[in-house]
Amino acid sequence: MLNYKRFAVGKLASLGTRYLPFADVASEDVPLSRLLRLSLFQVTVGMAMVLLVGTLNRVMIVELDVSATLVALMLALPLLFAPFRALIGFKSDNFKSALGLRRLPYIFKGTMLQFGGFAIMPFALLVLSGYAEAVDAPRWLGVGSAALAFLLVGAGVHIVQTVGLALATDLVPEEDQPKVVGLMYVMLLVGMIVSAFIFSTLLENYTPGKLIQLIQGAAVITILLNGIAMWKQEARNRERAAAPASDMTFSTAWSQLTARKGMVRLLVIIALGTAGFGMADVLLEPFGGQVLNMTVAETTRLTVVLAVGSLFGFGLASFWLGVGSRPIDVACYGAAIGVPAFGLVIISAINLMPSLLVIATLAAGFGAGLFGHGTLTATMRSAPREQIGLSLGAWGAVQTTAAGIAITIGGVIRDVMLVAPGAGASAARPYLPVFALEAALLLLAVIVAWPLRRRSIAADRAIAVSDGA
Repeated sequence: MLNYKRFAVGKLASLGTRYLPFADVASEDVPLSRLLRLSLFQVTVGMAMVLLVGTLNRVMIVELDVSATLVALMLALPLLFAPFRALIGFKSDNFKSALGLRRLPYIFKGTMLQFGGFAIMPFALLVLSGYAEAVDAPRWLGVGSAALAFLLVGAGVHIVQTVGLALATDLVPEEDQPKVVGLMYVMLLVGMIVSAFIFSTLLENYTPGKLIQLIQGAAVITILLNGIAMWKQEARNRERAAAPASDMTFSTAWSQLTARKGMVRLLVIIALGTAGFGMADVLLEPFGGQVLNMTVAETTRLTVVLAVGSLFGFGLASFWLGVGSRPIDVACYGAAIGVPAFGLVIISAINLMPSLLVIATLAAGFGAGLFGHGTLTATMRSAPREQIGLSLGAWGAVQTTAAGIAITIGGVIRDVMLVAPGAGASAARPYLPVFALEAALLLLAVIVAWPLRRRSIAADRAIAVSDGA
């Protein structure tokens, strides 16, 4: 019996290493089980993303009748904290504590912020919408408390994700850092897929009570999974605790990072591509509900489709990068795939074809996966090991800030088009300019990336000539 159990465990471990992207980063010192346990913080981040961007935006706009502009502003509020991701990464690189810990204190603080935001969110939303049971509460209280809830969750997500990824890279050699971060993002997508399935099932027959239970359950699960993820992941380092504090300031570290050749252009590419893929995040599910008459469960499953596409994109990007492809090439492929994907979204509205919207969403997710992993790897390879937290923070800061601005612009465009002359001619009309703008931004990202791609090709050729000589 004992031999059978060992055989079964060995088979499961080998399957994980063969078929789970980036699982080959595991070693005897850092086994796959430990990395997967650490990745639970990404599962809670994925759950929060699905809840905020996937489920709540549809419920707020359609079921609670909140304006798309206000919803977009609420979803953009967490991103006010996004520019501080680079600072958080820098602080965690240089943090000193009596126990010699530098990453875990930040992850704990971020977890508590997430929990606090989820705790007050459901009732704040009901007051914001003017729901009958909460009609006696002033509307400003609903707006203020909802804004605070979204801001707390967003701040917690940014802190946990930035520092958690930095902790993951601390556990592996420098050459394996892109792989372990890739594994963490695969688990983010897994968390999104599982959460979207669960949320769509629980909200099959929507009621305000179910919404309250759903959000409060997310708060408890966040505490539980993040606690398991943190357990014994960072070793106490008394030498670090006794070492003198670093005299390098954030501005100096940031100047050193951005002074690296091509870094600023890379950050611009990240901003354009992220805005292109994310502008309609707040509108995709309302679009499916109002234009294609999809139910709450059906539109929530669009998040599953998007995450599955991203998962395939990450997997293919892992293969390409493993055989020597340039990260900037992978990013360009992803952005280029997104252009026709949003064209298909427009066609689905014209022909009233929900199935075409599903295909377009899958393609957009696939392109986003390629683009995300390509730019992430390019950013990490551009930074030294002592600035890994700062570089991950810079990537996350630019990505999430661009997404927040894009989401806000998308919501405003939709609401402006609603009151424009002739708006009632078609339910799809307020949404179509947003999808067209997304395609344009992705095309612009490819154009901006082209010189960087040519420079990378030239550098590879120079290395090949040098090696041949």
